[in-house]
Amino acid sequence: MAIILGSGLGPLADRLTGAVTIPYGDIPNFPCSGVEGHANQLLLGELAGRQVAAFSGRAHLYEGYSAAQVAFPVRVLQELRVDTLIVSNAAGGLNGAFEASDLMLIRDHIFLPGLAGQNPLRGPHDEQLGPRFPNMTDAYDPEFRQLAWRVAQAQGVTLREGVYAMVAGPSYETPAECHALRALGADAVGMSTCPEVLVARQAGIRVLGISLITNVLTGQPVTHEEVLRTADSGAARFCGLVEAIAREVQPTRS
Repeated sequence: MAIILGSGLGPLADRLTGAVTIPYGDIPNFPCSGVEGHANQLLLGELAGRQVAAFSGRAHLYEGYSAAQVAFPVRVLQELRVDTLIVSNAAGGLNGAFEASDLMLIRDHIFLPGLAGQNPLRGPHDEQLGPRFPNMTDAYDPEFRQLAWRVAQAQGVTLREGVYAMVAGPSYETPAECHALRALGADAVGMSTCPEVLVARQAGIRVLGISLITNVLTGQPVTHEEVLRTADSGAARFCGLVEAIAREVQPTRS
């Protein structure tokens, strides 16, 4: 299985045992991030007795990468025959019931850049990578989500669930944009995740998504430093939950 760690969630990588660390810059064609909170390292080791590939950090559209480049790490996972992917991110809460440092299980997403043409599958198609028109009805595997709920309940961890909206960034949303996203049905908003999920589903990799809600968007100013501080405060619960999920999840491929 594999895990993609979003802003401030890199501490999970420290829980891997026997890990080999490979800087992104040493992997041909691999995109590197210049954003604080992203270590740009691939770690291969064990977590809860499972072989795990952990990406500590990710590239973003707003750094000038294409959607296909942002999702390239998932193509690497496809070649490694990974069958299970946990994606994570730091997100702003749009749902008024949410609080800063909540963990939100992603039920579905609204990929706004993808709807506007920045889709990682755009361009010539290679049948070996998967179907030209992948079905995204259950992009976030329902059985995988049920497992996460059971694990969270056993741990006494409160989980939210909702719809994640991706915007291109890097500017934070205006109050009017937040209202519009909420009207579309979004519970949280961020600047990542959807390109990787789309490529994973084309490749037949099942996905679980978790957002760490770093702030609730009420029209007040937001800073990246605030996002990282809240992510740091919630990282321990996130790490414990993902480690427990890794212990319980069963592979789908032999």
